[in-house]
Amino acid sequence: MAFLWLLLLKGVSTFFLGVFVWVIVQHLLTVEIPPALKHPAKLRVLHCMFLYVLTLGNILEKLRICTMPRFLRFFQNIFPIRKNPNVLVTDIRLGTVPVRLFKPKKVSSNYRRDTYHGLCSFLAHETDSLVLLVGYRKLPDYHHPVLVNDCLNATIYFLKNLESFGVDSSQVVLCGDSIGGWAVATITQILNSIPNLPQIQTQVLICPILNFISFQLPSHQQSKNVPFLTRDILLKWTCKYLAIDISWRHAMSAGAVIPLDKWKKYRKWLSYDNVPRRFWSQDTQPKVLGPFNEAAYLETKQVWSVEISSLLADDRIIAQLPKTFLVSCEHDILRDDSLLYKKRLEDQGIPVSWCHVEDGFHACINFFDKQPFSFPCSMKIVNAVVSYIKDV
Repeated sequence: MAFLWLLLLKGVSTFFLGVFVWVIVQHLLTVEIPPALKHPAKLRVLHCMFLYVLTLGNILEKLRICTMPRFLRFFQNIFPIRKNPNVLVTDIRLGTVPVRLFKPKKVSSNYRRDTYHGLCSFLAHETDSLVLLVGYRKLPDYHHPVLVNDCLNATIYFLKNLESFGVDSSQVVLCGDSIGGWAVATITQILNSIPNLPQIQTQVLICPILNFISFQLPSHQQSKNVPFLTRDILLKWTCKYLAIDISWRHAMSAGAVIPLDKWKKYRKWLSYDNVPRRFWSQDTQPKVLGPFNEAAYLETKQVWSVEISSLLADDRIIAQLPKTFLVSCEHDILRDDSLLYKKRLEDQGIPVSWCHVEDGFHACINFFDKQPFSFPCSMKIVNAVVSYIKDV
């Protein structure tokens, strides 16, 4: 029996080692680390760890042991939460939606703002704000529009009960990073059509995804293999979230799901021509749309909904949006979504503040307090967001 246990242990160890070696080889063959990024060795180590977890999750999913999204959540829950002694954290519900409330312990006679952000504890302390983090339902059990609906319902409930939270109705801030930035942009557009609600003072969009249609923008060419959001990962997660069969991702990437009539209508907002030329590298070339695939279009046509691709909102809706703070990173595949939205907002007279981080990459903000894995760009973004909110 002891021999069998040793044999099993050796087999399992060999398996995990083999996967790790495969991940390193894949990383070295496919991943690009732009020379402008600081601490490239640190980024390589983190990305290899990230790929290792993704690969194990995919293996477990194929073996029908556990879905990959659920495995990722399990892995994330292994690490303990760092507590801030200056912030009081409480789990509550706004209606049926679970939220986590972050409140500075320091007593203040002033009303506090409200922000939504993954770095809630830090923001609550640094900006003296009451912060709510929405516990929206996630993959693999829930798909679009559950995320938006949960965040929208929590936001409406909160806006209707600001007084009970001690929040000044003129100082409400919605904030989100990555897909959270997409949720904020979508919700802010929807709130304009709901009467008798306090107005949002400002929206803070950090590296948001605002377009699920054009995957051929300059940043999609330049940063398609840059950690942590490669084009392959972006397309796979887009398909998972929108419940699109993953086999259509290649047609989406090539632009074969875009009908000519729709492109003529929306290219004024989606075209690479709207991205300033200084963001085009020497090898960036305008991409021609792939041959139209009607079957692929019919399977993916939900991406043309305004509730999914915020960039498609009518000028009338854009003109009613609050002032906006946009954060973009140079080496982020989603960089150009921010640039296109910035132009749309400015064309409609919306005040826009913009922070562009030259050495930044997608998700770098998540490492701001993860020593020794923090990056200079992480603190640049955090400090910029804190400074902006404090000035609201």
